Amino acid sequence: MRYAVDRGLPVAVQGTGHATAAVAAEGGVLITTAGMSAVRIDAAARTAWVAAGTRWDQVVHAAAPAGLAPLSGSAPHVGAVSYTLGGGLGLLSRGFGYAADHVRSLDVVTADGRLRHVTPDREPDLFWALRGGRDNFGVVTSMAIDLMPVTVVYGGVLVFPAERAADVFAAYLEWTATVPDVMNSSIALIATPDCPSIPEPMRGRHTVQIRIAHAPGDPAEGERLVVPLRTLGPLMDTLRVLPYTEAGSIHNDPVAPGATESGTAMLGELGPAALDAVLALAGPHAPVPHVVELRHLGGGLARPPAVPNAVGNRDARHLLNVVSRIEHSGTGEIRRAHTRLFAAMAPWSTGGRFLNFMNGRDAAGQVRSAYSPADYERLTGLKAVYDPRNTFRLNHNIPPGRVPGGD
Repeated sequence: MRYAVDRGLPVAVQGTGHATAAVAAEGGVLITTAGMSAVRIDAAARTAWVAAGTRWDQVVHAAAPAGLAPLSGSAPHVGAVSYTLGGGLGLLSRGFGYAADHVRSLDVVTADGRLRHVTPDREPDLFWALRGGRDNFGVVTSMAIDLMPVTVVYGGVLVFPAERAADVFAAYLEWTATVPDVMNSSIALIATPDCPSIPEPMRGRHTVQIRIAHAPGDPAEGERLVVPLRTLGPLMDTLRVLPYTEAGSIHNDPVAPGATESGTAMLGELGPAALDAVLALAGPHAPVPHVVELRHLGGGLARPPAVPNAVGNRDARHLLNVVSRIEHSGTGEIRRAHTRLFAAMAPWSTGGRFLNFMNGRDAAGQVRSAYSPADYERLTGLKAVYDPRNTFRLNHNIPPGRVPGGD
């Protein structure tokens, strides 16, 4: 950091490389933390110490023998620290809130080259900003987080033919209005390739998939809650009691990298007209193939954390995420398709977006929408304190603003 700042070089920070925001730049410095991989579990305190380059699957397997689980995401191969700093929307979030809500402390190297141990009582402004501000304020080298008393999850996926998308989406929205906070779910419209690794009912066709993760609680209650969805008659049903170490199989996110363009929007309450707009522009007959996912929010995600942080848009009821692989269509065609879709969804949008799902050409101009206006102003002020030269700018950038309390 001192080398970069002394020479006026911009700095990007990269953990596992899952996101595309942190990139090397001509005349810049890329700091990769992938080699800093370690986990320590304190079973009595129900906490984990996690080094900067650690992936969630390492934390999950380290915590499991103590009967504990982290608030990890759907993809266990994602870096734990960067995921958490961006908010952290995971498999257990409706019950417990965002991963950022359960951080105990952070070790961070700021733009002045200082290693700081940051807690709610020690540099509370920086502690607030890091949890939601991602890599705008320094290089986080480790974090201490809460673990949850979860060993198993009732979960899996229900798969339906895309021809029934309208009925399944409508039934899903009606169902989510009735479930308790411990029921986490999403619905996705996916075009799966025709290859042997894909299960036969899904291979080479468009499908609608409802992903389920019920925890904590009695798995029998989870099974009872999904009865209305099972009565729809899925092509495939993998719902069962899973050890949390196998929870990554629910979404079964691809591990191999791929070139994609994606967009995201936080939405309020939805009805038939909203579903019609999604299916008309991103359904199985759309000229550009997409993965379209609608995540059910609310519950613990809507509640303010015990220690406030910068994660915004807690009033949203759903999150819409659209991902398109560039090799299937040109980037220009994909971007036009995304623009049409999100314009059509504007009547149901809260105006916000989720930082960890921002990728693609327009991500830089959308950062402000991840926060409330007051929180964004506070973040720019703290940026002026901790990184006044905007050294950390090869990212989802928050530029320096007016120093808090200054003229």
